Amino acid sequence: MVISLRHWIQSLATLLAPLIVASVVAAIWGLIPSLIVFAIWVSATVVTERRTLSFFSEWLNDPVPDRLPSTLGTWDKVFRSFFKLQKTQRITEAAQARTLDRFQQGARALPDAVILLDNKNRILWCNPKSEEFFKIALERDRGVQVDYLIRQTNFRQFLSTSSTASLILEIQHERGQRLVSIQTIPFGQNQRLLLAQDVTDREKLDTTRRDFIANVSHELRTPLTVIQGYLETFEDDPTEDPELLSRGIELMSNQSQRMNRLVEDLLTLSRLETSDTAKDEFVDIPNMLDGIAAEADALSKAEHRVVTEVDHDLKLMGAEDEIRSALMNLVSNAIRYSPDGGVITLRWNASSGRPIFTCSDQGVGIEQKHIDRLTERFYRVDKSRSRETGGTGLGLAIVKHVLTRHGAQLRVTSEPGEGSQFAIEFPAARMVREPN
Repeated sequence: MVISLRHWIQSLATLLAPLIVASVVAAIWGLIPSLIVFAIWVSATVVTERRTLSFFSEWLNDPVPDRLPSTLGTWDKVFRSFFKLQKTQRITEAAQARTLDRFQQGARALPDAVILLDNKNRILWCNPKSEEFFKIALERDRGVQVDYLIRQTNFRQFLSTSSTASLILEIQHERGQRLVSIQTIPFGQNQRLLLAQDVTDREKLDTTRRDFIANVSHELRTPLTVIQGYLETFEDDPTEDPELLSRGIELMSNQSQRMNRLVEDLLTLSRLETSDTAKDEFVDIPNMLDGIAAEADALSKAEHRVVTEVDHDLKLMGAEDEIRSALMNLVSNAIRYSPDGGVITLRWNASSGRPIFTCSDQGVGIEQKHIDRLTERFYRVDKSRSRETGGTGLGLAIVKHVLTRHGAQLRVTSEPGEGSQFAIEFPAARMVREPN
């Protein structure tokens, strides 16, 4: 109120000043000189005001603080207030620019795709991951509706809803087919953030987990059914038939051993997956192969011939129990899939400075389409034969984990009807050569 009254007094003084001066001149020199003085005063005031407005207009085009027009009175206060308002606006805009820059920098660093959309689903901004996922080029596609670029019916339906639920799309990626989870989040005024995450590996893991549970359940169902069936038979109708009793006990024993092997293999896989890298200890592979060959003879019940070709000076650094488990799994598989009288050859030597173990058989062989999947859990080329011979379907999965922990590679060579060869190639750094 005080400021308003002061402005009114100043304005009134500005209007009364030429009248007072004109009145004084009229009293001294007469009416005409007073009118002349009044006209000159008013004209000077108008010219000054126009000149001030012109300076102010020029300054607005280039508002540099040092070039602020120097005036007196009300105009000076107007200029100073306007400059202060503009300075505050510049500070606010700079803060907003910094915030936007930080947001964009953070979004660029995200492993997920981020697309900013307006209320008509037009692209306002996107990070580099969006360009990788959806082949969007920001400079080219800014202002384009995103569903023009991602042409999938379920994606368009998803955009038309206000739901924040996620949608999983299958897209063609440079690395092949990928699964992408998409979600939209309200952002700002009538804008949305579209977030996209590559969930291919997660979906594969979930599928593997579901398959694993299903396979374990299937593997346990048969032996449990056999055991439960005989137990119910003996409970409901105790028999004095020694042959039936002996047969039932034998089958239940075999099935319980099968379940025990399955549990042991599962525990071995779990231990390999959760433990640290393989420890380094001196492993006498030639001596180990002597023991494995003896076990193979016992396993085959002398129906196969096991031949060893061993470089007795070649030893290895690694985890002895794990390596023995891997080699024994390969040998036991060779016995299971070889006909009676077949020859199984175990070789241990070095080639190109790398130690190599080879297990060759004269078995049924494997078609090429199966070889890449042999190390998958519960994957069997011949399911019925594997179960008949006591296989759990986890042996080669165990071999794969052991070799991964030792930096080794498994190479499989096989042809149907011509047998198979499984070769383990260890890193040269693990080789130990004992002098003769």
